[in-house]
Amino acid sequence: MSTEVRTDAGRLWSRLMDMAKVGATSGGGSNRQALSDDDQAGRDLFIEWVQQAGCSIELDGVGNLFARRSGTDPDAPPVVMGSHLDTQPTGGRFDGVYGVLGGLEVIEALNDASVSTRAPLEVAVWTNEEGSRFPVSMMGSAVWAGVSDLDSTKALTDRSGVTVGAELDRLRWSGTAAFGKPLSAYLELHIEQGPILEASGSSIGVVTGVQGIRWFEVTFEGFAAHAGTTPMDRRRDPARALADTLHGVYELAAADADRVRVTPAQFASEPASPNTVPSKVSFTVDMRHPDAAGLDRLEAALRSLVAEAADQHGCGHRIDVINDCAPVVFDPRCIGAVEAAARLCGFAFEHIGSGAGHDACHVAMRAPAGMIFIPCQDGLSHNEEESIEPDDAGRGADVLLHAALELAGVADDTANAGRTTEC
Repeated sequence: MSTEVRTDAGRLWSRLMDMAKVGATSGGGSNRQALSDDDQAGRDLFIEWVQQAGCSIELDGVGNLFARRSGTDPDAPPVVMGSHLDTQPTGGRFDGVYGVLGGLEVIEALNDASVSTRAPLEVAVWTNEEGSRFPVSMMGSAVWAGVSDLDSTKALTDRSGVTVGAELDRLRWSGTAAFGKPLSAYLELHIEQGPILEASGSSIGVVTGVQGIRWFEVTFEGFAAHAGTTPMDRRRDPARALADTLHGVYELAAADADRVRVTPAQFASEPASPNTVPSKVSFTVDMRHPDAAGLDRLEAALRSLVAEAADQHGCGHRIDVINDCAPVVFDPRCIGAVEAAARLCGFAFEHIGSGAGHDACHVAMRAPAGMIFIPCQDGLSHNEEESIEPDDAGRGADVLLHAALELAGVADDTANAGRTTEC
């Protein structure tokens, strides 16, 4: 049973708008790329708020930040809520940040109601979830979960050659908190980033799992030649192999459009000259599928397409896997806690799978985990026009609150304070 406590939707919205001023873009979005000065400024603002709320702060070696509200049982593993504050270069105001500030609002609401939990509560800010500056998404949670090692992660570079390690040192984000510590549970509140909830009219998405994601870097190697004097049939042109591969990749997606997602991007050629047949062309492919076997079939098909195109046009080729996240099924107890919280609050909800990757995917490898979605306008995300309604934000925070209380337990001295059957 939950105590009679609710979040303050107005306070949450005000803080979302205050955070949006940090790294604000001219198009109304946010640009707080990972380990940048603006990312630091966003964290500084968050730290100010959580310290005012009485939380302690700790960092681990990859800069993941944890704000802790003590529980009555100091030996109980914490219930952690969280997401990320870094954004895409032209990102929205809610992706990631809503989950972080929603967790802070849960702590504020419990403080307002003088409610103690048995297990401690923590709000996590994971480092470089987006992968836009340093090319590994969900980076901080991957190191925390043991999916990636710290040394190789610190060696990652941005396009200017700056390493993760150098930026962690510059910002003084390298802490001593243990990776992979025991958790009672992890809950991540997030905008859906898709159109399903808005279309159905549901207020809450009870997330059951996340589809698998695999990133590839494909390279075709040809032979540099003069664009004006080299006949078309005498060329080893890697751009032609690229064109054939792209056609085949999109045919793969069309054959199973309900479940398959493919996104070629980050195209580059060498030499970077408009009047030279390139010697090398490279690009990335993001492939997604809800089950592991389907993702393996997509990879096999991509490798076949690349080999055939390279052979057809006399080119060499290479395929590197640069990111690999297996499909995730969330913990039944966490799913049940979110369902119970939505019912308690009287909100319409539905089960939903996530098409996007989240830090919860990595945390789920080490601890019970679940997610909560709210609708976003037109399903739009990774865009400056990303938008949610204040009331929806408040409903999601209320569900997070009551799910966290269910998982953390209400302390004996406050367990009987003002019980309610709905929010």
